[in-house]
Amino acid sequence: MRDDIEYQVLLNDEEQYSLWPATHEVPAGWRPDGFRGTKEECSAHVDEVWTDMRPRSLRERMAAE
Repeated sequence: MRDDIEYQVLLNDEEQYSLWPATHEVPAGWRPDGFRGTKEECSAHVDEVWTDMRPRSLRERMAAE
């Protein structure tokens, strides 16, 4: 990852996060979560919001048991 470009934070249907160059097209299966910034800023945002690393489907299955 480069430090000299703007990134955006992406989220998939399983509520997993990824950093993606803001100038690149968002890949299929992902959507922007609305946060943009440096690599460090985006990483800090992900650390703040992604508090449960389990995929959404697993969390839902475990909650139903």
